[in-house]
Amino acid sequence: MRETIDPMTRRIRPSRRLLAAALLSVLVAVSSTTPSFADQSLVEPEKMPGPLKEVSFEQKLGDILPLDASFRDHTGKEVRLGDYWGEKPVLLAFVYYECPMLCSLILNGMASSLSVLEFRPSEEFDVVAISIDHEETPAMAAKARADTLRRYGRDGTDSGWHFLLGDEATVRRVADAAGYGFEYIPSTDEFAHSSGIVVTTPEGQIAQYYYGIEYPPKDLRLALIEASKNKIGSLVDQVLLYCYKYDPKIGQYTALTMRLLRITGGLFALGLIAFLWFSFRHDRAAQSPAASESPKAGSLGAV
Repeated sequence: MRETIDPMTRRIRPSRRLLAAALLSVLVAVSSTTPSFADQSLVEPEKMPGPLKEVSFEQKLGDILPLDASFRDHTGKEVRLGDYWGEKPVLLAFVYYECPMLCSLILNGMASSLSVLEFRPSEEFDVVAISIDHEETPAMAAKARADTLRRYGRDGTDSGWHFLLGDEATVRRVADAAGYGFEYIPSTDEFAHSSGIVVTTPEGQIAQYYYGIEYPPKDLRLALIEASKNKIGSLVDQVLLYCYKYDPKIGQYTALTMRLLRITGGLFALGLIAFLWFSFRHDRAAQSPAASESPKAGSLGAV
């Protein structure tokens, strides 16, 4: 049983903070390069350190989140997870708001990447963060939300950012549905967890995973367009989606060589046709004066 600790007065001794920072640094390094800590093709679970055995980020592409789950938002208001799905794609992040290092990097990395997109939270998509620490308070959620909005740095999007809190069973239920594993470490009063974000469709279906703490803006843009079923984005974006495909093994979009070659070949063929057409028009224009003078020459000869 986890002992009850006043979340507003929790303190970590320096030696424990160093231990927690070292552990979290390892988690960042591993989560940045592998889809799942629990991938048996990479590391056998029985050989992993104790706290890491439950830490994973398993891909469950196509699964539906439990949108009936009940939470509280940063104001303390009772909400349902489904309140934020239904019309737009949603970026989902599992964090906890008093995390000493990794969670703030996840939120800051997401905010920085989104800040360069023309798409805006509350208009083309929403952002939902769920605390994995069921003892955290709305005040903590409100502070983390304010810090993230400050990093994002664009006004008029507040209604698109949702920082939620839930009881332990509810949080576990949603995290399990998304393939997200985490473990509380009593000795340091910290959570061992992986890093990344999840892109979901308006129906709550899991579409893509992005691991680590940095998320390429181009990939996030394409992910949001694809998750929206092309309801947002431009014609150029549709061409890019034709040329690039999301690779779940690496959590990135990769170029489709054959499609690129077809498009390049098609553009070359169009260019060649245009060149021949303009050349033909030019040749006809050049011949027209000579053709118009020939009758006059015949008339003079008759005289």
